Amino acid sequence: MAEAKTTTRKKQRRSVPSGQLHIQATFNNTIVTFTDKKGNVLAASSAGATGFRGSKKGTAYAAQVAAEKAAETVKGLHGVHSVDVFVKGVGLGRDAAIRAMGSFEITVDSIKDVTGVPHGGVRPRKARRA
Repeated sequence: MAEAKTTTRKKQRRSVPSGQLHIQATFNNTIVTFTDKKGNVLAASSAGATGFRGSKKGTAYAAQVAAEKAAETVKGLHGVHSVDVFVKGVGLGRDAAIRAMGSFEITVDSIKDVTGVPHGGVRPRKARRA
């Protein structure tokens, strides 16, 4: 009987001096993703992946820890020095994740809010009858 062999690619170590930081902050979780200028993912982390569970995942501190974990990885493997930040969502981790970059000497070049805004929206509910 043949054994099932799992293949995992080794993390490529390439120099990326500047990239992008995508922060998705919801009420329940915060997801932090570092990409290069083209959008290829270098490192990612979330509040849930750093050990927070339940309602603690939505806190600003959890977002800060998640951002620090991703920044540590991307700084060590790829040498990122500056990032353009793209923030999506309305959660508590919006500012905390950006502030965490200061402790890793990663300069923030620009901050852009890319939260989706509905135009038109869904069909409204039927009118109440008295």
